[in-house]
This record gives sequence, structure tokens and C-alpha cells, in this order.
Amino acid sequence: MSRDHVNSICRDLPGAEWSDPWGGGHDAWKIGDKMFACIGIKNDGVSVKTPDIETAQMLIDAGVGVKAPYFHRSWVRLPFDADVEEMRHRLTASYDLVRASLTKKAQAALPPRS
Repeated sequence: MSRDHVNSICRDLPGAEWSDPWGGGHDAWKIGDKMFACIGIKNDGVSVKTPDIETAQMLIDAGVGVKAPYFHRSWVRLPFDADVEEMRHRLTASYDLVRASLTKKAQAALPPRS
């Protein structure tokens, strides 16, 4: 897995938008102006949102990821050498979680989730 592969997964999610909010080479993926994935300038993995702190800690304890620096404790960083299906699942789960947190109006303005 690489930065390009992660970006291609995120790019294919309906309504996902890329930005570099801090400059310097970050890849931040957002849905409705809320971030669901971020690759930092160290290029060592991707940070994703989980439903809660307990889920993030479970993933950390299981060795799937590590605490995502600079993010809330409900976020984890997955290394690029993570299992491909696990990576895809965590990216789409983060996207779905953030998309569901948007207002009904904002959700209605997005392309449908297939």
C-alpha cells in the first residue's frame, strides 16, 4: 500500500474532496468539510477516525494501528504496510462515520453512497 493507493481509495468515495489545509504536503480527505482521512508529511501511514476512543484503543492493542499524532484519541494511524482489505475497510468506515455525522441537509446535497 502506498500514499497513491490510499488516495485512490479516498478519491473514489462519493463526494470526497482532497485538500492540504496546513500546507507542506498533507493529504486531507473530507466529506462535507469534515476530515475522514489524513496522510501527513512523514508519509508513514494514514490517520482515520473510529467511532470512539475504545475502538481506537482496541485497534492499537491489536497492532492494527498506532495513536494518530495531533488527532483526538478516537483517531488511529494505519501504516502503509497494513493489510489491504483492513486499510480499505478502515478508510470507508471512517468516511461513513463522518458522512453520517453531517446534517441531513448536508447529507442530501452529497452524491448517493453506493
